[in-house]
Amino acid sequence: MKKILKVLLYILISIIVIVFVYWLSERILSRMSAHREPSILPKEVAVYIMSNGVHTDLVVPVKTSQMEWFTLFPFQNNKGKETDYSYVGVGWGDKGFYLNTPEWKDLKASTAFVAATGIGETALHVTYHKEITESELCFKYMIDTVQYQSLIDFVKSSLEYDTENKPIVINTSAQYGDSDAFYEAKGSYSMFYSCNTWTNEALKKANMPAGIWATLDKGILSHYKK
Repeated sequence: MKKILKVLLYILISIIVIVFVYWLSERILSRMSAHREPSILPKEVAVYIMSNGVHTDLVVPVKTSQMEWFTLFPFQNNKGKETDYSYVGVGWGDKGFYLNTPEWKDLKASTAFVAATGIGETALHVTYHKEITESELCFKYMIDTVQYQSLIDFVKSSLEYDTENKPIVINTSAQYGDSDAFYEAKGSYSMFYSCNTWTNEALKKANMPAGIWATLDKGILSHYKK
């Protein structure tokens, strides 16, 4: 019995140490600024980094000379079918978590296990907005057209496409409102590459402020707080 208790104690201590090292590494690396190249091009495009307190989205204009997002993510895929939107938010994450966990109280152990280990499928969550209000969880940042093209390319490269080269919409009733839809995505979600890691990678690709590595929203937002 004593041997069993000793083994259990070692396991518990090991778990605590692993969690602490993970948290500390994320806390340090997410606040350290990733390398950025200086740009002298005019900053013409307003983008937003938005969080719901846990998960981050990239929010960009619905229509510019570079991209009309409704051609990639049709309005008719949303329950509301409205078209008078000014912005579109894009986030990436575990498909099972998105579709089966509308609130934290709905989280199942099986969903959490799949999400943490990277063995599940992923999805893009696309939400249209009529207006965006800056807050402690939403920050505006001006970028040039080259940076914006990098964001566009990153989002496109994250999608799965059908035989007609169109994003694959996920038929579900799990939408959060009337202006959002889910699409099949590439990649694996895990405790080392979360929804926020995807956002952080997009920001780095676009030469925007970002951490070296981030899995939580607070590290990303720390680079935009004034």
